[in-house]
Amino acid sequence: MENSQNDLFDKCKSDGGYFGRFRISGDDYFTQPVLEGLPGPRMKFKGREVIMWAVNNYAGLAGHEKVKEVAVEAAKKYGTYTPMGSRMLTGNTIEHIELEKKLAKFLQKPSSILFNYGYLGVLGTISALIGKDDIVVIDKLSHASMVDAAILASAGRRFRPYRHNDMESLEFHLKSINKDRKGGILIVTEGVFGMRGDLARLDAITELKEKYSARLFIDDAHGFGVMGDNGRGTGEYYGVQDKIDLYFGTFAKAFAAIGGVTAGEKDVIEWIRYNARTNVFAKSLPMIFVKAIEATLEIMEKDPSYRENMWRIAKKLQNGLVELGFDIGDTKSPITPVYVPAGSEDIAMSMIAMLREDYGVFVSGVTYPVVPPGVVLFRMIPTASHTDEDVEQTLKAFKGMRDRLKLDLSEKPSLKNR
Repeated sequence: MENSQNDLFDKCKSDGGYFGRFRISGDDYFTQPVLEGLPGPRMKFKGREVIMWAVNNYAGLAGHEKVKEVAVEAAKKYGTYTPMGSRMLTGNTIEHIELEKKLAKFLQKPSSILFNYGYLGVLGTISALIGKDDIVVIDKLSHASMVDAAILASAGRRFRPYRHNDMESLEFHLKSINKDRKGGILIVTEGVFGMRGDLARLDAITELKEKYSARLFIDDAHGFGVMGDNGRGTGEYYGVQDKIDLYFGTFAKAFAAIGGVTAGEKDVIEWIRYNARTNVFAKSLPMIFVKAIEATLEIMEKDPSYRENMWRIAKKLQNGLVELGFDIGDTKSPITPVYVPAGSEDIAMSMIAMLREDYGVFVSGVTYPVVPPGVVLFRMIPTASHTDEDVEQTLKAFKGMRDRLKLDLSEKPSLKNR
């Protein structure tokens, strides 16, 4: 091509962009590793069995026999394609409607709407509601789907990020907006922050929401089926579920499936149903997932032992790591972040390689843009299917790795990145 210096694709040959050093080297070890076997506490990596701490199978229901049976029967009856078309045209079914009713009841909301993916559910919900005079106020550490939704909904206009879990910062923005307010305000935050494991201060946020006549959207991907006495999420944990205007949960974590749900008042949900482009212009969620999600919800409601065992395993792992001197921040959920000393990618890669190769423990590293610049951590996910032996073997591995690499754990990186 002539004038190739201006070719759109030139950047693709460089080490720029996200994770550029790994992409340009053709890495398949630290990024895009190939795992074998069903998601669970033991999987295979490069032909070797490892203890798996990187899969979001919180309730341990991936591979549950009842769910598998339901999915197999659904596949036999409906195939992988039924229904065909969007919900607006030919893709609506009684089964979809009934599942939405059951999810709304579980989440203690009048109504709910299914989405095909969690990411698309967040994008569709927020963008459907925000008009030209409305403003999104978002926790700066919110998931990329919420940031992208805020950008999409704002259509080039500014949205307001507030400092992570800082109520003074949130109130500053709310007060500033109300001085010359022309539209509505939507506060957007995660319930459980997916990398750090800490919780949004929903008790304080709901008070500010009411004080400044705002609305609240919670993406509780990591709290749905996990937090609260009945697994209804972070709102239940704080006792403010009734004050959350829009509750969003994904099925890709504790429900071991795919898709998402937004729950709220009936008229609001119907508005979203007719105005969310990711719903209107998308094929309906396949029946195999509808039936599997329904079966999983029934198990979660009737048997709390899965959630109870998940918490027991999480506490044992977290307490053990702290005793060994590792920094796990202020997680209040099963998510167990292990902060890498000095925020160093090189140290992280040495730690990961030693844990995998010498001890048979699989962890994944997380760096920018998933977390802020200067932060590197492992996000470990304890699940109901992990055993005490898994935890004990893992703690021995972390101790051996710590000593052999002579890690300096005296500083706490989590304190520097609040």
